[in-house]
Amino acid sequence: MAPLLALVGLPILMLALSWLQVDGEVWSHLSTWLLPRLIGHSALLLGVVGVGVAVLGVGLAWLSACCEYPLRRWLDPLLILPLAFPTYVLAFIYLGLLDFAGPLQTALREAFGATPGWLGALARPAGVLPILVLAFYPYVYLLARASFSAGGLVAFEAGRSLGAGPVSVFLRVSLPAARPAIVAGLALALMEALADFGAVSIYGFDTFTTAIYRTWLGLFDLRAATQLASLLMAFMLVLVFAERASRSARVRRAERRTVPNRIVLRGARGWAATALQSAVLLAAVIIPLVQLLAWSLPSIGGMADAGALRLIGNTVMLGALGAAGVVAGGLVLLLAGYRASRRFTLLSELAASGYAIPGTVLAVAIMLALTGVDRVLETTLAGGLLALLLAYLIRFVRVAWGPLEGVAARIRPELFESARSLGASRWERLWRVMLPLLRPGLATAFLLALVEIAKEMPATLMLRPFGWDTLATRIYELTAEGQWERAALPALVLVVLGAIPAVLLMRRLGGRTADR
Repeated sequence: MAPLLALVGLPILMLALSWLQVDGEVWSHLSTWLLPRLIGHSALLLGVVGVGVAVLGVGLAWLSACCEYPLRRWLDPLLILPLAFPTYVLAFIYLGLLDFAGPLQTALREAFGATPGWLGALARPAGVLPILVLAFYPYVYLLARASFSAGGLVAFEAGRSLGAGPVSVFLRVSLPAARPAIVAGLALALMEALADFGAVSIYGFDTFTTAIYRTWLGLFDLRAATQLASLLMAFMLVLVFAERASRSARVRRAERRTVPNRIVLRGARGWAATALQSAVLLAAVIIPLVQLLAWSLPSIGGMADAGALRLIGNTVMLGALGAAGVVAGGLVLLLAGYRASRRFTLLSELAASGYAIPGTVLAVAIMLALTGVDRVLETTLAGGLLALLLAYLIRFVRVAWGPLEGVAARIRPELFESARSLGASRWERLWRVMLPLLRPGLATAFLLALVEIAKEMPATLMLRPFGWDTLATRIYELTAEGQWERAALPALVLVVLGAIPAVLLMRRLGGRTADR
């Protein structure tokens, strides 16, 4: 576990060391022209996306977990499908639809002679904010739904039995009981929003991630890019501490409670709940998917081209290599912390905290570190595949660790004691007992990591070797030139890949829904 801790600590150390040398002239320019806009945009992003995902995620979670209405069992699992869409894919689909020259505004002008002002506003830079709300509300929805399913309805019925109204009980009893889960989901959503690069760059909404990219590759000032990255990292650490502080034993105790009957919404109220969930699915899944298919159909034959096959091959190969490393890292974390003391569990948490580091920050820090190594040892590590695989390992090791922990928690310790009593050594117990039992978790962890790596854009864009284009980088290049239709086919392939973890989650959620 020590090497993983060192790897995760490397970006943070490089960011801290970058402040040893400050170029006053550069920072005078940045603080005058760039920082106020970046801080303002980041605050706006945190405010709008935070309120949006909280309202949408909590509202949908309450309806799904505690109410009965028409088509609930069909709609519930589908609400996590937005996770299959990379944010930059959603962004270029909606920008292409809502742009002045897009099909929607063109049709409205031909029919009515003008378009509503709010429609044009959605195609401006701040229009990316509702896109991010649609992309990230499932984080709040999943965690809040689990909390409401466990104890929210019990608390609601207790409050109602004391004479309080339904709205009052929800606000004063159910919502505070689910607060830790909601805060945890909200922190994850905000971390993803702050780390997003593709969607904000497509809409031209300047944030720290786009500024880091432009400072490094546009101004060729790696030191200033590193210092900007350290400011973004400070934002992230605040969110990480908020997420850690939100964890509560109260939630775990609540999961063991018996769930009473759901609240039955009849007539118009029931159909209103169905319409709300259907509208969210329409905006977040159905419209993007239909538009993507419509743009892809004319070029679907291009899937067999050598260029397209090379992009898919690079993506799959890079994803498979990165996922293998990520799963190995997750296994190391699991074995180090399995049945170990709280101190080791804390160290494992620290080693897996790279998920909170944005791809742009990781890319800058790793490039800085490997450039120093190359200078001393006269190697060429920077700019090679190793840099990219290191970034994937640091960023996504938590993605593999989670499923492995879930499977390991169901393994009975008596199995290891029996193997030990039969004379099996430590390695034999690992190889012949634990690994076979972990096989389902290993497969899930590999698939999840592969999909996350395939969708990852900023680190891949900044660290990939020359000529190593992937589906994500190709989409960025095409969308940067406004070629939405040419970007549709690689985006469709990515969405199909991204549907794999979403389907896995849907199956789990569908099973729980059927049980409750």
